[in-house]
Amino acid sequence: MSETTQFTISSAWLEERLDKPGLSIVDASWYLPAQGRDAKREYEAGHIPGAVFFDQDAVVDAVSDLPHTLPDAATFQRHVSAMGISKSDTIVVYDGPGLFSAPRVWWMFRIMGAEDVRVLDGGLDGWRAEGRALTNEPTKIAPSVFNAALDETRVADIDAVRKIVEDGSAQIADARPARRFTGEDPEPRSGMRSGHMPGARNVPASELSRDGRLRAPQELRALFEQAGVDLDRPVVTSCGSGVTAAAITLALETLGHTDNRLYDGSWSEWGGREDTQVVTGKEG
Repeated sequence: MSETTQFTISSAWLEERLDKPGLSIVDASWYLPAQGRDAKREYEAGHIPGAVFFDQDAVVDAVSDLPHTLPDAATFQRHVSAMGISKSDTIVVYDGPGLFSAPRVWWMFRIMGAEDVRVLDGGLDGWRAEGRALTNEPTKIAPSVFNAALDETRVADIDAVRKIVEDGSAQIADARPARRFTGEDPEPRSGMRSGHMPGARNVPASELSRDGRLRAPQELRALFEQAGVDLDRPVVTSCGSGVTAAAITLALETLGHTDNRLYDGSWSEWGGREDTQVVTGKEG
């Protein structure tokens, strides 16, 4: 891959620009409970100079009983303004391993109105492996106002997904690991059925990158083709709780596919209800 794409940047690109005005760096690390890692504590122990921490468990709709539910524009604006981020900034988002949780925050910034948002290829692990600078010093934050405006056309709710399941008007691409998609492995959250939505296709988020770096466009196209996803048709992305679905969104946008939405409730909502259709196996 080249040093930059429209939506990803290399560590070398970022390192050269660390001190330039108009750059906001965001640590969007988040981990599943089973991973036993504390993203905030790891950020405090060492982060890219100038980075602020984006807590994906805090910048949410506080009244929703689902994890990671997208907040309204006013809530998002309050949180990111306090981080010193402006909508006109070049915003670089990273996570620990690269292309795990960072794409979710990349997606959030974009649908809230930011125009220049990138994901750091290789994540913090790649940055560290290359011997680049880390700091445990708190980042000095200058006051700012992020004028958020939510583009609701990029978000799918359960009613929209029900319609898609019934009429096939769009494709559903599910980012969960294959064995969770088929129902062979149980869901990590209690109270959820195993399997997937009828007609959904499995595009595991882990296959979209190699060593935390987004695969080349021709490889991404091949992965979608193998999964049975037609890039000439609309796509709704989904996963366990709306986080890794955004990795599929990033891959789609990189390929120039813009007719896509993210199902924010994802399997936490669909699999946690009794009135939704669930199938198991590779097809269906």
